[in-house]
Amino acid sequence: MRQSKLFTKSERTAPKDEVSLNAQLLARAGFIRKMSAGVYAYLPLGWRVIEKINAIVREEMNAIGGSEMFMPALVEKKYLDATKRWDVEIGFEVKGKKEKAANFTLGWTHEEMLTAIASHFVQSYKDLPFAAYQIQTKFRNEARAQAGLLRGREFLMKDLYSFHTSEDDLWQYYEKVKQAYTNVFTRCGLQAFYTVAGGGDFTMAHTHEFQVLADVGEDTIFLCGACGYAENAEISKLEEGGECPNCKGIVEKKRAIEVGNIFPLGTKYAEGLNLSFVDAEGKRKSVVMGSYGIGISRLMGTVAELYNDDKGLMWPEAIAPFRVHLLEFGKVSAASLYQNLQSRGIEILYDERNAAAGEKLADADLIGIPMRVVVSEKTKGGVEVRQRKEGRESQMSEKEFMNLFA
Repeated sequence: MRQSKLFTKSERTAPKDEVSLNAQLLARAGFIRKMSAGVYAYLPLGWRVIEKINAIVREEMNAIGGSEMFMPALVEKKYLDATKRWDVEIGFEVKGKKEKAANFTLGWTHEEMLTAIASHFVQSYKDLPFAAYQIQTKFRNEARAQAGLLRGREFLMKDLYSFHTSEDDLWQYYEKVKQAYTNVFTRCGLQAFYTVAGGGDFTMAHTHEFQVLADVGEDTIFLCGACGYAENAEISKLEEGGECPNCKGIVEKKRAIEVGNIFPLGTKYAEGLNLSFVDAEGKRKSVVMGSYGIGISRLMGTVAELYNDDKGLMWPEAIAPFRVHLLEFGKVSAASLYQNLQSRGIEILYDERNAAAGEKLADADLIGIPMRVVVSEKTKGGVEVRQRKEGRESQMSEKEFMNLFA
């Protein structure tokens, strides 16, 4: 992509109403634009990152048998009434101008809707198990929408739901999801700790979160530095400096960002929405369910919080908007190199703008693409290659550079 074709531009200063680092950096670099409190537009660079994350998530969900679908954002009241969740305060109620009362909410979760869909198709134990997921916008009336992409009123989420004949079958799949989630976060450049968390009225046991250590995190966890066992402080009886119940290591108190969670739901949703099956002995039973979420946009914000320096963002290669940022200076053209890279399928942002070298370099650092390549009179027919994260620079011929992608 030619950088001159981007309608967005970088900004030297952060928006005055952004207090979180992730929002400041992403807004300055032209990845997002704040439209309202907790509501963001994803600009071309930002959407490329989101699509990279989505691709990783899809690969891992498909690998454990998930089938992708897409459900309505408008959730009718009858579905949430069935599980007594219509009056949950985080929902945005919706009504037509001619209606006296709200009969819909903007979807903040989709357990009820997919349970209702499943009840139409599931009759026998032979129809189970199955798992379905979607990547969709969620809406929550969040009063603390001040952390950029870490806590929004409108955000992107991957929600997966599984349906089983027994608790044993649920727990087997639960472990598969646990590994798939670990794979997702690792591929995105994050170390996420599997953390025991509280249950609730609609879960059958403790739930589990995936927590990434960060000073700006809203959660407090107790973490064993030796084995990685972790518990959310809200339910934990562990103490800082105490002994890990798993390996006898020392427990540490840490701040963290929750990037995913998994819930063993049991039969409560199935009972509320009449989802049952006939087993092999002819007995009718309620379906056992699990629910699993990843905050796609929150994941992007978390990476921005952790991968940066005083010059800007530093994207991990797997989710960077482009692999290479090509800059040309002076009267030297890098058009042929750009075309060669494109012909090899290399994702490249080509800065061919009529701008000062200092401006181009500053923008490259701010945007944070992993590899910066400069073509100028000083490179004498070759290129200067710089790795954004490590800061290593090297001079090489164009042929040597192209061989990096052989």
